[in-house]
Amino acid sequence: MKKLTIYICCAIGISMATSCKKFLDEEPISVSTDLTFWKKESDADKAVAGGYALLRKTLNKAEGLGFYAYGDLPTDEFSNAGVFRFYEISRMDLSIPVGSAEVNDRMMQMRRYDTFYSAIDQANRCIKFIPTIGDDKFASTTSKNNLLGEAYFLRAFNYFYMTRIWGDVPLVTESVNVLDAVDVPRTKAAEVLAQCIRDANTAIELLSWDYANANNRAVRANKGAALALLAHIYAWQGDYQNCSLTADKILSQNFYQYVNRDNYLNIFKGKSSEGIFEMAQSDENEGNSFNIAHYTLKSPYLTTTTGTALFTLNVNTLTTLFDTPTDKRFKTAFALTNSTDPICIKYSNISYVNGQNVVNAISRNNIIIFRLADIALLKAEAMSALNQFDQARSALNEVRATAGLGAWAGTNANLFEGIIDERGRELFLEGHRYYDLVRLGKKTGIMKFGAEKMNKSDFDAGKYYWPLDPALMNINKKLTQTPFWSSKM
Repeated sequence: MKKLTIYICCAIGISMATSCKKFLDEEPISVSTDLTFWKKESDADKAVAGGYALLRKTLNKAEGLGFYAYGDLPTDEFSNAGVFRFYEISRMDLSIPVGSAEVNDRMMQMRRYDTFYSAIDQANRCIKFIPTIGDDKFASTTSKNNLLGEAYFLRAFNYFYMTRIWGDVPLVTESVNVLDAVDVPRTKAAEVLAQCIRDANTAIELLSWDYANANNRAVRANKGAALALLAHIYAWQGDYQNCSLTADKILSQNFYQYVNRDNYLNIFKGKSSEGIFEMAQSDENEGNSFNIAHYTLKSPYLTTTTGTALFTLNVNTLTTLFDTPTDKRFKTAFALTNSTDPICIKYSNISYVNGQNVVNAISRNNIIIFRLADIALLKAEAMSALNQFDQARSALNEVRATAGLGAWAGTNANLFEGIIDERGRELFLEGHRYYDLVRLGKKTGIMKFGAEKMNKSDFDAGKYYWPLDPALMNINKKLTQTPFWSSKM
């Protein structure tokens, strides 16, 4: 079996400012050690942990901002991100030329998918080799199933994430040899998503609800995380019937509970009662200095930034979304709201350390990927799309009630948009807004990205999919450019 050039395209330097020292620091397992490595449960656990480490590296690329640069920056949440390359990303000017020698260029990193495929190869290896370890080498069958289920979850998550960004991507489902290389074309998004659904369902069958180690809550996948992933895949496909059924399996379990919105910020410290799946980087020996906090906070919440925040929130969007000043989410998650430079303080769990006579601000906030309110609102979205308006309102109003708000008062005709707006309030700056607005555009034709970022004509032409960096196509000759960008790169 030959290695595919899709994930080792060249030696690219991805600068990371993270310092996690827990399970996410486990090294990915290389092919050279496969014959001697897979002997016992701890080996399988280390291998799966390596998959999480690679996923975290991907979501933290571009100076800790990858997750937010894909999911928040090119939306109406921001009016300005006037920092090198992030400005172009925020305006969806994604075809800007980048020199081939600029391996740490933020735009190049964001247009590349190398680290996704490294994580996928790690998951493929776990899927291949964990079953070969004898059952007697595990504490229980449940332990073995959970580790294998995590591997299927990680593969499905990485492919789903890539498909939302690029649409068609090469599909590889086997662990491959490092030494040789072949070119692989892009696989149709529908086929990739079908594989994601198969993997997510396999993960659901294998995973338990409970965690073997309570400290792994939310930061390693359980059955709820796999169901949340599957619900999002169905929503992205527009299969709202299955989205609703899948969301119900989470909501009816009562495994997760809402965090009191007076203590809203506790969600972002990680491992809350509401968290379903997160990237761990909030514990004492975790955290990073370049991250969403660095770009969106300022004094007094980030003492190392004394002027304006590096990224400017869109005041019009804040005013439109948070039209009720008593909204507990607005009162607890935003600050300086009467100024011209309001900030979101969800990621203000900061500590300060000295390094080489320089004070460094270390953010100790998990990347919150799926949580309870997200799934409840996804259920509402599905019900609205299916014209089951009473059920949609019930799910919507449940989330509004946690924020101290009354029932939503709009019409059924505007309910779908109203639910997307509620997701904007609840999940502001949590990596969802871009994909929510894409679904809104597909379902209703309503554009809320900002005209300077993406208008209806551009949207219909597929601008919401990212281009591939030209460096990828220079190496893999079977790759083709994302259609909207083919004449612009």
